[in-house]
Amino acid sequence: MTAPQPLIAGNWKMNGLGPSLVEARAVAAGLQATMARVAICPPATLIHRMAEALAGTPLLIGGQDNHWDDAGAFTGDLSAAMLADAGASLVILGHSERRAGYRETDEVVAAKVRAALRAGLEPIVCVGETLEQRKAGDALAVVTGQVRGSLPAELAGGAFSVAYEPVWAIGTGLTPTTIEIEEVHRAIRATLVEMFGEAGKAVAILYGGSVKPSNAAEILHADEVGGALVGGASLKAEDFLGIIRGL
Repeated sequence: MTAPQPLIAGNWKMNGLGPSLVEARAVAAGLQATMARVAICPPATLIHRMAEALAGTPLLIGGQDNHWDDAGAFTGDLSAAMLADAGASLVILGHSERRAGYRETDEVVAAKVRAALRAGLEPIVCVGETLEQRKAGDALAVVTGQVRGSLPAELAGGAFSVAYEPVWAIGTGLTPTTIEIEEVHRAIRATLVEMFGEAGKAVAILYGGSVKPSNAAEILHADEVGGALVGGASLKAEDFLGIIRGL
């Protein structure tokens, strides 16, 4: 089974206006030497403009969430088909900020994954434990439970990735040790193989949580780390490219 191609995705969260497209263009211009797939997931208001600005470049564009239904009376929500129509090819689902702030359960995340697949989007499914769960020794059980609950059977044979983001490391400057990251990534890999057989070995497992140029190389070369989901450091091209070069 061929090793998964690394994926490094930048999650801009609720940041970015029209002038921010200059940063995306700078990232695209600096990708010639990388072997990884690279994506930026901007706010939905920028997806179409970013797709136009980056046409012909290798930089992929993703959404940050989609509704579980294909259409309907859901004021303010976006369907996966709308993201695809705007120019997205990937979508982040199950981010801890959605799970905590919007009380999204594994079942809701799985339904959103199914919707993404129907629209032809590649899901990046996020999992991760809180600090309390890690201190209690429950990190592996929580994370593998989220993998089982959030990844529907429909993913079999399709393109997707899993992003491990310890909740306590997101935006805090704290980072697990390499040993801790590898332990969780190996557990995720074992769960993926349990669920999807040999195909589970070809799924990229990304790490996210205070990834920056100074620690990227160490993290990206850890066992079973197949890329990164980057938050704040993806907003500036210089920082994001510094992480990508860590491969």
